[in-house]
Amino acid sequence: MTDAAFPAPALPPLADRAIVLQARADDWRDAVRLAGDALVDSGCATAEYTDAMIRMVDDHGPYIVIAPGLALAHARPGPEVRRDGLSVVTLQTPVAFGHAHNDPVRVVVGLAVHAPDAHLTSVAALANVFNDSSAIAAIADATTRDDVRAILTPPEAAS
Repeated sequence: MTDAAFPAPALPPLADRAIVLQARADDWRDAVRLAGDALVDSGCATAEYTDAMIRMVDDHGPYIVIAPGLALAHARPGPEVRRDGLSVVTLQTPVAFGHAHNDPVRVVVGLAVHAPDAHLTSVAALANVFNDSSAIAAIADATTRDDVRAILTPPEAAS
């Protein structure tokens, strides 16, 4: 079996309005709200989805901190999602989420998808990106939206 038979999963769209660089957040709630607000601003979700992302952490703890310096903010698919999409927020000053090993967080990726299978596909695509251990720091240090997109788009997906 070849790689062509199993293409890498694609990420949902990442609009300009969904990329916020060097934001200020006082705590993890602010950081998640920034990611949610970017999803709202880009037309992917409603404000209720942002509230649901925060409730997920309140209810289940900091499981969204999936790697050192990286949080994947999300909630269950539902009517609060208008269309599939991502947001990326980099923080001026890292914030603690309460994770024993992966705090503090410098990058918050927001994920909004309509369907559970799209959620799994999107998480797999993000995992492919973040298999490169330098990707988190590169996104955290990005100075332009195009820099962020270049890091999130593997070379084979760009062609």
